Amino acid sequence: MKPAPFAWERPASLAALLDRMATAPGSVKLIAGGQSLGPMLNLRLVEPDLVLDITGLPELREVRVEGETLVLGACVTHADIEDGRVPDVTGGALQRVASAIAYRPVRNRGTIGGSLVHADPAADWVNALMALGADVEIAGRSGRRILPVERFITGALEVALEPGEMLRAVRVPSLSHTTAWGYVKHCAKIGEFAHAIGAVRIDPAAGRGRAVIGAVEGPPLLLADARPLFGGRIDAAFAARFDARAADAALQAAGMADAVERHVHVTVLARAVAQAATPQPQPLPEAA
Repeated sequence: MKPAPFAWERPASLAALLDRMATAPGSVKLIAGGQSLGPMLNLRLVEPDLVLDITGLPELREVRVEGETLVLGACVTHADIEDGRVPDVTGGALQRVASAIAYRPVRNRGTIGGSLVHADPAADWVNALMALGADVEIAGRSGRRILPVERFITGALEVALEPGEMLRAVRVPSLSHTTAWGYVKHCAKIGEFAHAIGAVRIDPAAGRGRAVIGAVEGPPLLLADARPLFGGRIDAAFAARFDARAADAALQAAGMADAVERHVHVTVLARAVAQAATPQPQPLPEAA
């Protein structure tokens, strides 16, 4: 199937892009890597009047470290992160997630911003960045605002963008040397969409942690305070005290009625916890 007819433009700057988004008649879509939008256009799941190509905007490829925060422009690709072409303030967590996204051709073109805006509940960045406590920077002609990822993702394939707004950058907080990270997904085969995702960020020294259960029907289930999963406290022995019943209860409370489905998600989360308790290989060196 071929897409419905549409106009195609490449704005020369971010300011020009925001102006065009605000003034263009009809529906507008932005395209970068096109790994999600391309198939949707061909299947006519979306039929925009205008597609704006943002791949050439240098503002959306910027990468910088601001104190303890890594700022990634929306058009940074999965491969950029996988190959160490950007700094990683997470001790390798970002690289590990990026390297397991779909297939290499997808990682070469797919972007971190595009993945978040598409808001697939089974998408790696949606779940991983929520567990990491990341924020998104949203830009419009009226200015910019910052939202936590969990407030940006409002539902399956739904995000908190107002008309004329776009995701400009992702802000990832650094992980301390005492913080453990676990990320596991269950797929029918490598490269396929995940059927269950578990992600945990655990800091035993601080006694706190976050956990995410993803690839569910709606937005990922976030436990911003993961202590109930570990008998009410988080310390060096957190993995041994993981309580599968607490995770199952959280899924039930979120509306997941099928016991088999809950068992799969709890098992994957338990594997993420076990991974977090296991020393991980050091990340690749950053590019000069």
